[in-house]
Amino acid sequence: MRRSTVTMTKRCFVRLISFSLAAVLTLGALAAQSMGRADNTQLRLQNSYMRAVEDLSLSLDNIKTTLNKGMYSNSPVMMNQLSGKLWSEAANAKAALAQLPIEELRLEQTYKFLSQVGNYSQSLSKKFGAGEALTSEEKDNLKALYGYAEDLSDKMWQVEKKIEDGDITLSDLSGASNNSRSVNVTEGFTDFEEGFSNYPTLIYDGPFSDHILEKNPLMLEGMQDVSQDKAKEKAVMASDTENLSASGEEAGKMPSYVFENDTTTVSVTKQGGLLGYMLKYRQVGNATIGAKQAVDLAEEYLEKLGIDDFTDTYYEINNGICICNFAGEQDNVSDEDVVLYTDLIKVGVAMDNGEILSFDARGYITNHTQRDLGVPQLTKEDAAARLSETLNIFEVNLCVIPSEGLNERYCYEFYCSDSEGQQLLVYLNADSGEEEQILLLQISGNGRLTV
Repeated sequence: MRRSTVTMTKRCFVRLISFSLAAVLTLGALAAQSMGRADNTQLRLQNSYMRAVEDLSLSLDNIKTTLNKGMYSNSPVMMNQLSGKLWSEAANAKAALAQLPIEELRLEQTYKFLSQVGNYSQSLSKKFGAGEALTSEEKDNLKALYGYAEDLSDKMWQVEKKIEDGDITLSDLSGASNNSRSVNVTEGFTDFEEGFSNYPTLIYDGPFSDHILEKNPLMLEGMQDVSQDKAKEKAVMASDTENLSASGEEAGKMPSYVFENDTTTVSVTKQGGLLGYMLKYRQVGNATIGAKQAVDLAEEYLEKLGIDDFTDTYYEINNGICICNFAGEQDNVSDEDVVLYTDLIKVGVAMDNGEILSFDARGYITNHTQRDLGVPQLTKEDAAARLSETLNIFEVNLCVIPSEGLNERYCYEFYCSDSEGQQLLVYLNADSGEEEQILLLQISGNGRLTV
């Protein structure tokens, strides 16, 4: 079954890499300057500021995303989850602000926003719980809060970029920086208070987490151990590489043999002899194939490995490699297709020649098993009636998604959009109708992103 493709955003990963590199460069420069006097205090201060900026940026990003999801929620359970998330992220943002040397800016409106956003969402959650519907004014307030959160998040992203480029120095206000040409970190925050003139008067979580790897692999239950030689045969076949040597073993919940050469690493489970992951390292040239062809090649590779109960779900293109994501698939008792978002496989395809450069089936091996999937207690029509009236439905599918505590939920997946074109996925419990998850879609030239 071919499905529309989506991918998870890498912005947080890019930010992590950027700040890691910035940290290394900053530490190196300070170490050179301090070689004669060992100024450890300044190093610690510099690192604490850097960490606070990163924490603030992540929290503002999460507040923006959570408010956006709240605009589409239509149940007290989901609104309660979102309000708790907002409360936590707002507290984290205020704590990060308090650690930065920006006291002189008196960011009163910014602090007010962070304080009110959590309180207001909690009040709406209580109203939902009492069986009351949101008024048009309250919906407008949520939309306005989202707009301010989006503005703050964008400004913080600009601050991060300036730090990365060296235009802002994370030094304290006493002038500890020796670079007279640099500007203080306060320079990046001077416009945070702007744009609050029309602030409303308020009266008052591949698309899913990899935590699913934390349990004993279901697919390996009852399988016999294989020898190292037998595992090597599987590694050679999977990587199309002959000169592999045993380089060690992996322990943990999925004990495996590991084989390597200078450019390739392959892991094969001891129990069952299944390919856990494979990585090839090389420079990828200019693309000669598109995403659709890359997905087709990835599917052919899965079939070569003997995997046939899967569906493609989303992809992303990065540095010339198309990472194709697949999920397991199973029919329920009524022969309806059910996508298993817990049973995950990733295949990396080089877009210069179609070579398979990476494979990871650990999520699939951990979770794939035959499930007892009955007829949902709610029909698609009954479930759709529980969605927010602001949404237009494009497609409905049955699926299994992970939840907290390593559990699973049997859901309807609604692919929707609002009146302004924002696309999203809403997951409603197929039996109770409760909202289990909301994912926002962002169209990109490299696929479609989910947040």
